[in-house]
Amino acid sequence: MNDTRLAIPLVGEVEDSAPRSAAGLPWIKVAGSYFVTEDGESWTPIGQNDAVSWPELNGLFRRADMAGVEDHLRWLKESGVTCLRLMLEYAQVRHRYFEKPQGRFVPAMVQLWDDLFRLCEKQGLRILLTPFDTFWHWRHWRHHPYNRNNGGVLDHPSRFLVCTDTRRAIKARLEFVVRRWSGSGALFAWDLWNEIHPEQAQGSADGFGAFIHDLSDFVRRLETSLYGRYHPQTVSLFGPELRWRSHMPLPEPIFRHTDLDFASLHLYEEGTIDDPSDTVAPALGMARIVGKALGEIRDGRPFLDSEHGPIHSFKDKKITLPEPFDDEYFRHLQWAHLAAGGAGGGMR
Repeated sequence: MNDTRLAIPLVGEVEDSAPRSAAGLPWIKVAGSYFVTEDGESWTPIGQNDAVSWPELNGLFRRADMAGVEDHLRWLKESGVTCLRLMLEYAQVRHRYFEKPQGRFVPAMVQLWDDLFRLCEKQGLRILLTPFDTFWHWRHWRHHPYNRNNGGVLDHPSRFLVCTDTRRAIKARLEFVVRRWSGSGALFAWDLWNEIHPEQAQGSADGFGAFIHDLSDFVRRLETSLYGRYHPQTVSLFGPELRWRSHMPLPEPIFRHTDLDFASLHLYEEGTIDDPSDTVAPALGMARIVGKALGEIRDGRPFLDSEHGPIHSFKDKKITLPEPFDDEYFRHLQWAHLAAGGAGGGMR
């Protein structure tokens, strides 16, 4: 990758940067129910969920500890990790917004992502990228730059998927990212929307298909015009919603949307995966969920879990699993996913 620093836009400016070189890692593409590189080698997304403000990557911000971050990425690669699932910003804290105010791409964050793409290319790691941290975005809405009270265009996050002005802002963010980093093979794929949810569309899922089409078509056309090809796309869903909101039309846009290239869920089955008391029941739950997901897919596209883990144990019960138990739990989940026909995952 060309590591020449490009001009960073000031407030109100729109950067017209030339696309980055596509040389380097070969791009990933869909091949039946799995993934391959452009060179025809099989590739499996084995993850690692991470965040730009978490300890391992925090040293990227303002280049505080580049050597430490590179050591971490090298260790991940040597441990068999192939893919990092990352959000462009992480809204749990107030100093990792990608735009602030809305429409101004924060120079320190652009630098962070320049460096992260360069380091991932060097280590042979790839990124599943999603443009917003929708969980903390909702929880900390009062601080978010898209909030109208902070100079943004959106009055409430319940209208994130339906507000016309917000849609333009989303596309402007996506365009910036596509022009600056989509030329890199370190970008595995787009999770165009993290955990799409009816509450982001005033309680309705009826418009999910149209929303996904609008973003998908925009990104695909732009990537194709710049690079002659495009990265695979998905949209993720918090898996339990399929049961909790079985009356809503959720399976069609998640598993069968004609614009998306693969399907993905965040697997937090209650009482097994999200709160494990042993390492076998979660694996059986994983296999069961993967089997149901594959049954919803009609065209053989890949399915992967892009989040899972003991979220109820950790978040609600404040329990951190003992490391030997956690390792076995993770290993059983990963193998159950693959044995049931999934294309990869384990990004917890």
